[in-house]
Amino acid sequence: MPADTDRDRVLDRYSRHVNTSLARLARLTATPVEVGAAGSHVHGGDGHTYLDCGGFGVFLLGHCHPRVVEAVRAQLVRNPLATRLFLNPELAEAAEALAAITPPGLEYVFLTNSGAEATEVGLKLARLAGKRSVVAMHGGFHGKTLGALSVTGRPQYRRPFEPLLSDVAFVPFGDVEALRARLTGDCAVLLEPVQAEGGVRVPPEGYLRAVRAACDEVGAVLVLDEIQSGMGRLGSWWGADLAGVTPDVLLAGKVLGGGVVPVGGVVATERVFAPLNADPLLHSSTFAGSPLAATAVTATIRVIESEGLLERARRLGPQVRDLADEALSRHCPHLVTEVRGEGLLIGIEFRSSDVATEFLLRLLDERVIPSYSLNSSNVLRLTPPAVLDTADLDWLARALDTAARRVGATVPSAA
Repeated sequence: MPADTDRDRVLDRYSRHVNTSLARLARLTATPVEVGAAGSHVHGGDGHTYLDCGGFGVFLLGHCHPRVVEAVRAQLVRNPLATRLFLNPELAEAAEALAAITPPGLEYVFLTNSGAEATEVGLKLARLAGKRSVVAMHGGFHGKTLGALSVTGRPQYRRPFEPLLSDVAFVPFGDVEALRARLTGDCAVLLEPVQAEGGVRVPPEGYLRAVRAACDEVGAVLVLDEIQSGMGRLGSWWGADLAGVTPDVLLAGKVLGGGVVPVGGVVATERVFAPLNADPLLHSSTFAGSPLAATAVTATIRVIESEGLLERARRLGPQVRDLADEALSRHCPHLVTEVRGEGLLIGIEFRSSDVATEFLLRLLDERVIPSYSLNSSNVLRLTPPAVLDTADLDWLARALDTAARRVGATVPSAA
């Protein structure tokens, strides 16, 4: 039986059992109940349909892609969870498929239940490789479990939970000389190709190659977090492909489950994965790599390949970025610092977080869902699916234009 979608009853349950602050915010902003979704559209309990350009990077295939849903539904009926004592053919197939699309040399796969768990596995592999310290990036985001939080570059999230992992240093993203100054052979380096929650920060040309070279010079391990940038979001399988680098460990998530099943993943070189090959019980998880999740991974990879979604993301990204830039330049250039991005990961940097919030609310008025940025509150993100059609682009253009006009009229200068 479907859940009760009456908004008042949902809010009451939120208040009593989920989170009082979330319930209060939903009342303040008149947030609707999410009752269904398909393709690029989300259906609200308010009777409206919304264009999804948010979802924190998950829905590159859109919502409920029929081929992924069909594969998952069949697996759900057949064998959703494994005993873990027998061989899991779905896991073997997904691991082979994922290794086949990662940079050469990344051969061994560990599927996880989330992106944050993938970060934990990446940190543990680095520790098993003898790396006792981590160099991470200011503004980087890698999850909110204790290990992942330790390497997330926003003190506001770390402080309430300190002490966290020791021997973690933060350096500016994009500054290879600052990295070199902290780098030793005892280090693992953890970073994103493009900082997503950090405000869609795109590094200088050649930066990742320089990071790879710096790690090689001292024998450091490079862990590349592609949880949000990977699986086609940037218009290629991975940001590593765009940069022409192979990390020692690559982290995946978000798109990996096709927007149908939550799943993360770690893909590592044979050398770095060797301790887990020697003793697989050093890291295990009851539900990780379940037949259901593994089926979603394989189906997602096949859809991206067969439907040309990498090319679509490459083509749509500049179109969406131009729509945003044109609307904001026309109506409120005094409130915007920059529109930037790579592929379908696009950031709009406003001069204040108040203006970013106002623009988010105005987009929602036009039935368009954006994403805020956890580590950069003045940056609003557009992470639409690669299945946008002409009507969706027209809808987005009108929404951006109307929202920019309204914000420009009500906020004469940066708040």
